[in-house]
Amino acid sequence: MLAAAALLFGLASSPALARHPEKTKQATEYPDSTRVEPKLDLTKEADQKQLQAGYDALNKGDTAAAEATLQALLDKSRSKYAQAMALRGLALAKYNTHDYKASIALLQRALTNGVLPNDAYFDVEYMLAAAQQADEQYQASLATIAKWRAEGKKETPESYAIEGNDQYRLGNYAAAIAAVKKAKSLTDKPNPQWDQILMASYAASGQGDQLLKIAQDNLAAHPDDPKAIETAIQALQQAQKYPEAIKVMEAARAKGLLDSEENYVLLASLYYNQALSSDDAKPLATKAVAVINEGMNKGIMQPSADNYVLLGKADFVAGDMKAARQAFDKALPLAKDGEPALQIANMELTSSQYAKAKAMVKEALSKGVKHTGTAYLVLAECERGLHDKAARIAALKQAAQQPESAAHAKELLKQLGVSGK
Repeated sequence: MLAAAALLFGLASSPALARHPEKTKQATEYPDSTRVEPKLDLTKEADQKQLQAGYDALNKGDTAAAEATLQALLDKSRSKYAQAMALRGLALAKYNTHDYKASIALLQRALTNGVLPNDAYFDVEYMLAAAQQADEQYQASLATIAKWRAEGKKETPESYAIEGNDQYRLGNYAAAIAAVKKAKSLTDKPNPQWDQILMASYAASGQGDQLLKIAQDNLAAHPDDPKAIETAIQALQQAQKYPEAIKVMEAARAKGLLDSEENYVLLASLYYNQALSSDDAKPLATKAVAVINEGMNKGIMQPSADNYVLLGKADFVAGDMKAARQAFDKALPLAKDGEPALQIANMELTSSQYAKAKAMVKEALSKGVKHTGTAYLVLAECERGLHDKAARIAALKQAAQQPESAAHAKELLKQLGVSGK
């Protein structure tokens, strides 16, 4: 299942606040804006030099120096232009250190100052939308980007990407999809992150076919991109196209791009589950074993209880009982629950070792298992082998109380002439 919340969204391209401050000039980036260009009041060369020094420090990544320089200018300068541009730079410094609330407050002060030239004014307004989004103020961000577009009379793909991200976060998936499609239509070089928003919106709105198409197209365009591979795997898994998911993962594994424990476990699990539904289970189960062994040998898969249980189950289906028992034995002391003990109980039961199987299933039940009803069915079978009818009936009555085993347990109790209530 594609976890939409697990997808990573970067902000649309950052506003150009890191540029050197503009000198007095006619606006060129927003030629159609109806905003009247304000008259600038920067008259002191010292203010201009200090402003330049602050922005130079920002461009070099020296946040402390930039803040000190720009704050000093803000405090002493009488020029509203210098003050506004200092606020602009301080806002960027706060944004870069993830102090979004402070950045928002500074940007709002810069906008209300009233003396920013149009290029700087609309860049600040754009940055405000991005900062609001970063601060999870999605409705405010939407309003700001709409205002920026209306006042500046300008459309950019990045602005629609911000809108799409906001709409996705607000759960407006159709609007998010429309905005991202608009963003992509305005450029021949769309940001790959926009597709993440688009795919997450498709996933959240149940449009699996569209999600799968874009994920596969993205993979075809970027076959060696780990993110594209990951997204395609998730989309194929959600669409229950398991053989296709295996094919993508094996191609990535051959290139050395399948390097996370999660993906190794997923690939092994896909092989194992396919084996269970196959007429010839051994080849697929053997592939599951090979994936796990490779993952463990490379140190990608950790020697955990869950991984050893998966290995043991795959070995069992592949017909290697000795290897299966070794894997379950390794899982037993590592486990916080009774799953390995239950697997061992099943193996002992298969070998008609009823007393040993009973001891293990009792241990499993005491530690807790995912399917309690199944464990009680195993216990009932142990009691049958030990010829303890009363204990068998007691175990079946316990199994009859669990949804996954109720029908089978009641049928067995009926055969024994006992009510399943």
